[in-house]
Amino acid sequence: MNKSELVKSLAEKAGITQKDAAKALEAITGTIQQALAKGDKVQIIGFGSFEVRDRKERKVISPATGQEITVPATKVPAFKPGKSLKEAVALPKAPVKAAAPVKGAKKAAPKKKK
Repeated sequence: MNKSELVKSLAEKAGITQKDAAKALEAITGTIQQALAKGDKVQIIGFGSFEVRDRKERKVISPATGQEITVPATKVPAFKPGKSLKEAVALPKAPVKAAAPVKGAKKAAPKKKK
């Protein structure tokens, strides 16, 4: 689902215009972005949490040159899904069925008695 599809779905479910839904989505994403830029954590109960995580300095090998490069420490945004979201996404386990017989296959002939 892309942004325009999300706006359309939001408008239908909330009973508002697509223009208002687009404004609401922009306000939500902008607010989350500003909070993360300040280092704050944003929790939406049942959906998940947005937070900033520190990534340590690390050494990597450049695939182009084969040289070792040091990647500096940085901060990255992260999302941790909530329980309700995890449950909604999880696939229910289907019971394992016995293999169906192949159509047109012959049944094994009974063994002859000696």
